[in-house]
Amino acid sequence: MRPVLDDSVRLTDEGVRILDRRVFPTREEWVLARSAGEVAVAIREMVTQSSGPFYAGLAGLRLSARLHRADALETALKALADDGELLTAARPTNNHVRDAVREVLEAVGTVRSADELAELVEAETARLEAAYRGGSAELGRLTAELIPDGARVMTHCWMDAYLIGLVQEASRAGRSYDWVVTETRPYLQGARLTAHTLAEMGQSLTLITDSTAASVLAGQGALGPVDALVTAADRVTMDGHVINKVGTLSHAVAASAFDIPFYALVLAPDRTAATASDVVIEERDGAEVLSTLGARTASSLVERGYYPAFDVTPPQFVRRIVTDRGVFEPARVGEYHSISEEQNR
Repeated sequence: MRPVLDDSVRLTDEGVRILDRRVFPTREEWVLARSAGEVAVAIREMVTQSSGPFYAGLAGLRLSARLHRADALETALKALADDGELLTAARPTNNHVRDAVREVLEAVGTVRSADELAELVEAETARLEAAYRGGSAELGRLTAELIPDGARVMTHCWMDAYLIGLVQEASRAGRSYDWVVTETRPYLQGARLTAHTLAEMGQSLTLITDSTAASVLAGQGALGPVDALVTAADRVTMDGHVINKVGTLSHAVAASAFDIPFYALVLAPDRTAATASDVVIEERDGAEVLSTLGARTASSLVERGYYPAFDVTPPQFVRRIVTDRGVFEPARVGEYHSISEEQNR
């Protein structure tokens, strides 16, 4: 069975239909974006999250090229570049959309008409999506090799294609896991998205509050020991810092304190980010933490909140970084790119 969230962005004749993850799975509602700019707004407003912005970004580029197919080439190229900037800026910490936009714009440099541009954008975005899905499966295979059958695995937030790849590849290897899922405030991605998809895939799971994670990692209470902490990474720097959903740092520190390995999954470290200071950490409106799923949960007397969407985990708290070209100690993750270059020679 294909998880619902694995098919949550669809390009139609009307525009880009995006499953609204803010209300899923309670309601299955779709937001229609009729332009790449509207796709960017949907990404910024958290209609789609995790791998969703990547798929939506690709669809937004396709839509841009389609809408300008009958225009002059110069007009269509400028529109594509402008729309690419909007999509890239929607959520700046994760670099998947940025890199996809760059690759598409590089690929269309020699086209001779807007019609040819649209065809090439279709082909290039399809290639990028296939590569992303294939890379996610490889991350899953490599991670499954690190985690023994029957292990209890804690995860934080939503790993989307990476998580699906891990479950599928572990199953092929005859391994199954017992999952511990954090709720992930304030949008509750863990409680709604991660847990739902794991359940769809037949996985055993237990949901916990974010603040319970350290005590579970310590082995306190009746749940039992945790064998590994596994998350995706929105970005990994060349010196091994892991940038992911806020809360990852506290879980990683606790895991390290109790000698539990933390494995972070990313297709590739970002060669443009030497250190964590090179990564923009998205700070969302603090008012978002005053409510949960549209209902005010803070006292009416509370006026301020603080919500950095991501945090930075230093390499000393990370056991291994899993990439689509192998598993690395954090200090050696920069070797990923030399391996890529050698294989392409």
